[in-house]
Amino acid sequence: MKRSDTDDSLATQLDELASADIGGRRPTGVTGKLLLGIAGFWSLFQLWIASPLPYMAGFGVFNSTEARSIHLALAVFLAFMAFPAFRRSPRDRIPLTDWLLALLAAFCAGYIYLFYDQLATRPGSPTTLDVAVALAGLALLLEATRRALGPPLMIVALVFMLYSLAGPYMPGMLAHRGVSWVALANHQWLSTQGVFGIALGVSTSFVFLFVLFGSLLEKAGAGNYFIKLAFSVLGHYRGGPAKAAVVGSGMTGLISGSSIANTVTTGTFTIPMMKRVGFSKEQAGAVEVAASVDGQLMPPVMGAAAFLMVEYVGIPYTDVIRHAFLPAMISYISLFYIVHLTAVKAGMQGLQSANPDRPLLRKLLGFLTGLLLIMGLSMAVYYGLGWLKPLLGNAAGWVIAAGLGVIYVALLAVASRYPDLEMDDPEAPTMVMPQTRPTLMTGLHYILPVVVLVWCLMVERLSPGLSAFWATLFMMVIIVTQKPLLAVFRSQNHVVASLGRGFADLGDGLVTGARNMTGIGVATAAAGIIVGAVSQTGVGLVFADLIEMLSLGNLMLMLIWTAVLCVILGMGLPTTANYIVVSTLLAPVLVTLGQQNGLIVPLIAIHLFVFYFGLMADATPPVGLAAFAAAAISRGDPIRTGVQAFYFGIRTAVLPFLFIFNTDLLLIDVSLWHGVVIFLIATVAMLIFASATQGWLIVRSRWYENLILVLVAFILFRPGFWMDLFFDPYRTVPPAELAQALEQSAESDNPLRLQIAGEDGVGNPRTFYVLVAVPSGATGEERLENLGLSLMQEGERTLIDMVSYGSQAAELGLDFDQEILTVEAPVDRRRKEWMWLPGGLLLALVVGLQWRRYRRGEPLTGRPATPGSARGSV
Repeated sequence: MKRSDTDDSLATQLDELASADIGGRRPTGVTGKLLLGIAGFWSLFQLWIASPLPYMAGFGVFNSTEARSIHLALAVFLAFMAFPAFRRSPRDRIPLTDWLLALLAAFCAGYIYLFYDQLATRPGSPTTLDVAVALAGLALLLEATRRALGPPLMIVALVFMLYSLAGPYMPGMLAHRGVSWVALANHQWLSTQGVFGIALGVSTSFVFLFVLFGSLLEKAGAGNYFIKLAFSVLGHYRGGPAKAAVVGSGMTGLISGSSIANTVTTGTFTIPMMKRVGFSKEQAGAVEVAASVDGQLMPPVMGAAAFLMVEYVGIPYTDVIRHAFLPAMISYISLFYIVHLTAVKAGMQGLQSANPDRPLLRKLLGFLTGLLLIMGLSMAVYYGLGWLKPLLGNAAGWVIAAGLGVIYVALLAVASRYPDLEMDDPEAPTMVMPQTRPTLMTGLHYILPVVVLVWCLMVERLSPGLSAFWATLFMMVIIVTQKPLLAVFRSQNHVVASLGRGFADLGDGLVTGARNMTGIGVATAAAGIIVGAVSQTGVGLVFADLIEMLSLGNLMLMLIWTAVLCVILGMGLPTTANYIVVSTLLAPVLVTLGQQNGLIVPLIAIHLFVFYFGLMADATPPVGLAAFAAAAISRGDPIRTGVQAFYFGIRTAVLPFLFIFNTDLLLIDVSLWHGVVIFLIATVAMLIFASATQGWLIVRSRWYENLILVLVAFILFRPGFWMDLFFDPYRTVPPAELAQALEQSAESDNPLRLQIAGEDGVGNPRTFYVLVAVPSGATGEERLENLGLSLMQEGERTLIDMVSYGSQAAELGLDFDQEILTVEAPVDRRRKEWMWLPGGLLLALVVGLQWRRYRRGEPLTGRPATPGSARGSV
């Protein structure tokens, strides 16, 4: 009975944590069916507007503003229906007041769609009804935000609204002329500058479909498949369950995009297994938290914030994936290594293997063979389709779909030869890891929708929304047909019943996707209030001045302040809202301050910096929800779990600072082979840094060895810092000789650096740097003309006389009457990568010292050595 009570308590805690994403109310009867029906309708509506069907059929076409209105109407309706107002509110029924609030909120949000034509005829001149609906909508949105996401985001949005109204009464630099209630209602609700702005548009166009895709994939069994596959491959190694948790959470992160959901779904299985092999309660929970948080870093599904980057930075989603890929992979590999070091220090072993006699070499050969086969097949498909598509013309899509269907059926035929994967009990007295080959074969068809998604994004270059639509459509076919087809291949007689279960799973997946989106939809709308207040009051400039004053004009100090702000806000705000707030306020400031300090920071680097530290809040005590979810499963202390998770996540906190100062890590302007080298070196550097933070390389490290390892990691990560200390990368050229400098720099791939004096957007003087790529041209004057610049001399001053519209100079922010203070031309010097050589020598020194101690018999594990155990297996 006692064990049953404990299990019931655990289930209750996990249900409460999961309700943070999908709502805690579970009504029954007609009301419950209605709630499920509306959620399912929302998913079908999003599929409809993302598909080409409305344009083919000639009806049901919605413009972006109308789609956002319907999207928010459904989100707030479900928020009031699914999320109780208070802890004491009923969970099994919906009170009448919530019905009224839900209907009124849905009407206010849908008002834009219902009266779109009338509103279009009176832009900026709202009627009394328009203002009343807008103000009621804002109030109801704040209440829906409180229910779905807790008070913090509601309070922040309310503060920004009050700031807009109380501008004349604000002290000092915070004062502004203020806005009226009518202006507030018009800007925040009746235009696309506030609630119905970019953030809600991204939620409508992109995010919903990716969340739905992940829900369907999880419902089909892909989550269990990825976890079981990771355990079958890694579970029997030292600390194997923790390594399997890292890999399994990484694969689940491909389809989830939510650290809390990832922790709850995978942690239920992985955390008890980690405790079994020797991890403490807090360590087991922390490993799962660190892996689940990093799951949101993994392309192609990186949560809602990644899609917002598309709009805020103005680059394709494929570029976001490319820039984010390398840091995400480095972070996961280093976490895997940290888990290994933790297991080694504690002298842990793995679980019992299903293939104990299979040699490691044979496993490696099998893995390499499979990898080469997949690479060869991928090349064949890529070049084969490149040849077939022009040949087939308009029929290419149908032929490709048919070929994909054949592959799917063939993979199911293979899967039918093996038993279905069942959910194991992690608390069972004994646990043998499943065999790798049968586990792998049972779910290969789950990879096909992910392949379709990546193919549409990266190769076909379709929009994220359309790519997610085709992948989701394929996933819907799989979820309906996989069970009946398996029954056919196994000669079973319950094909019709299996088809019914498939449609039931599809319905559940559609409902789950909508419920998972409720909080995100409300969060993006509420964050739109903050963005609208910033644009309406100009507080962004005030905040920029304040942060610049606190940082004393130092970029590094400002980055630290930004990181701290992200973590603090992230304790109360969801990742998406945190990203919107901080990127809106600080991203332009960081770019400007970087220019003033001579460091040209790409905008995508700043946005990824904010994104990373927003994620860190999910694991940061005292409020990290992912840590609380893991602690509920491990039955450990949530604060200690959060502290341990933050310790494991130090490498994730270091990465953003590194790619700000070394954009090669984001694969910005690097070739393919250079990118491969950067990946290898950066991975080694992060593993070395992990060894330093864990105090272990071959044996326990001495304090000075840890310092040397940190230095080696820094050298490998940022070799240019040390090269610049010894060799100046630029030579100073008089501004009047800019044309000659352009002509002399024609053979160099490095840009010129100009220091410019001018004015900012409000007339205040400022000095900044720009990097100028050398344009084509036969002479320096011709290159200057192609750059789009016309200069004039005024005594010893070189002024910009004219900037051609749409030229490179105009894109760099150069303008009439600015003064060129300095021109710095690149010099010929050794490549910065030469600094890797002394870094390698320092690493060899530490390895030699530790190897000597290891040879003398120092224990390999952190536990006291026993006879014959000093050199146990790694």
